[in-house]
Amino acid sequence: MSTEGARIEIRGIEVEIVRKDIKHLHLGVYPPEGRVRVAAPLRLDNDAVRLAVISRLAWIRRKRAEFQGQDRQSRREFVTGESHYFEGRRYRLDVIESTGPTGVRLRDKAWMEMRVRPDTERDAREAMLYRWYRAQLRDRIPQMIAEWEPRIGVTVVDWRIRRMKTRWGTCNPEVGRIWLNSELAKKPVSCLEYVVVHEMIHLIERGHGEPFRRMLDRLLPGWQTRRAELNRDYLPDETWCRLTPAYTPRSPTTSQRLPAP
Repeated sequence: MSTEGARIEIRGIEVEIVRKDIKHLHLGVYPPEGRVRVAAPLRLDNDAVRLAVISRLAWIRRKRAEFQGQDRQSRREFVTGESHYFEGRRYRLDVIESTGPTGVRLRDKAWMEMRVRPDTERDAREAMLYRWYRAQLRDRIPQMIAEWEPRIGVTVVDWRIRRMKTRWGTCNPEVGRIWLNSELAKKPVSCLEYVVVHEMIHLIERGHGEPFRRMLDRLLPGWQTRRAELNRDYLPDETWCRLTPAYTPRSPTTSQRLPAP
């Protein structure tokens, strides 16, 4: 359960507060512009939240500066010559108008070919590319899940792909379902695997505490490198998701956590 968000300003920084039926306060700074959001227990008033934010102002300002200084792609128009990404590799788009079959394919290691009907508009070209991205993920994900189910000791009852602005993945442990962000098609396969494993572990370990970290360390050594690779990649203008540590102040009413994808 959560209540409608409130907004307060602290030393020139707008902070969104959402109160939930949770035990601990969670503070996060999110791309693309460094939005500050606090998920606070219902029992904490604005003064308590304000004190928590003030105690981490230096960290907040540092993270906001990182986001605002990060390179971003301009809005993609899906025309010949643009850069687009697949599995961590940069491709040049070659748009070919044709009355024959339409679709997207990789022509070689440098070009992504898009065949469209004459006068196909930008939004339709974008939709075509994302259908192709989703198809590539659908080809790869089932084998990845099947490989990891016996190693983790879980069964994924259902998995789905959707575009998400703030998470690379999420899950519903009650029904054994995971969702994966379609943007993962642009990332290296190692990053996709990290998010898949991360969400599968959440089916049996919901939090990001020590039990979760121990499982991740055991099953996927070096996962921090994969997460860092997601962080290092370009930030497209239409995508806000990024694996960056949210901060939870240390106090008797809070606990440390790792970010969910």
